[in-house]
Amino acid sequence: MELLSSLSLEDLAVSFSKLPVFPLFDVVAYYIISILYLKYEPGAVALSRRSPVASWICAMLYCFGSYILADVLLGDSPIHYFSNNSNILLASAVWYLMFFCPLSLFYKIVSFLPIKLVLVGMKEVVRVRKIAIGIHHAHHHYHHGWVIMVLIGWVKGSGVLH
Repeated sequence: MELLSSLSLEDLAVSFSKLPVFPLFDVVAYYIISILYLKYEPGAVALSRRSPVASWICAMLYCFGSYILADVLLGDSPIHYFSNNSNILLASAVWYLMFFCPLSLFYKIVSFLPIKLVLVGMKEVVRVRKIAIGIHHAHHHYHHGWVIMVLIGWVKGSGVLH
């Protein structure tokens, strides 16, 4: 009986891991929560009014900083990830809605505690995926460098932690 339940749980985990999580989890969870935490920073709203470009750059670093750092550590181009236009456009749309939506409606919706809890849970699913991608990425550069694989997985999985 225990073997049967573990097989079905394993099958469920495998089928869940094969679900395409882009753009739903990336946009709904990772970008929204990352930029929401940016908005919580003191002076972030004032910066968005005074210098929207600087605010946008901060938002992109909140969303893609772990990828940039991992690429620098592996000797890859740190701006390579910005060639993925769909991710940049989606993160930019979330940034715009978070800081410039009329009546702060978008911010009020995503900061409502029950919705925010669901989004944070979804963000953690993205974090696990990013760790696996980081380990896989490091494996291509250093096949037997276990410490490097763990380090790059940790870096790619890092991000905004509040």
